[in-house]
Amino acid sequence: MTVIALLSVAPVIEDSMAGEVAKAVDALDDHDVRYETNPMGTVIEASDIDTLLAAVGDAHKAVDGDRVSTVLKIDHKRTSDQAATEKVDAVEAELGRPAKTDRSPGTDDESL
Repeated sequence: MTVIALLSVAPVIEDSMAGEVAKAVDALDDHDVRYETNPMGTVIEASDIDTLLAAVGDAHKAVDGDRVSTVLKIDHKRTSDQAATEKVDAVEAELGRPAKTDRSPGTDDESL
């Protein structure tokens, strides 16, 4: 059924990783997956585990470097379907508000 994963792929380097991370994200377009990239990784949705793992494998291989670090966390619902957005919607329903803030870290401005 639904497979949702959090993927982080990056070369182990001192400089900016953005170019190499972009290669990993671009590799996902060759697969039948939905994804959204955020500052800490990419959330990927696939209809089955094989599709997800193929996409993750290609994302990992797309990054150049002598050393590449990949972290993968999988939520595989085998008896039901639930989109990633539905998981966020459920948390926001419990909160009674969006699960985000526009406040910058380290500021004391609570007027936002």
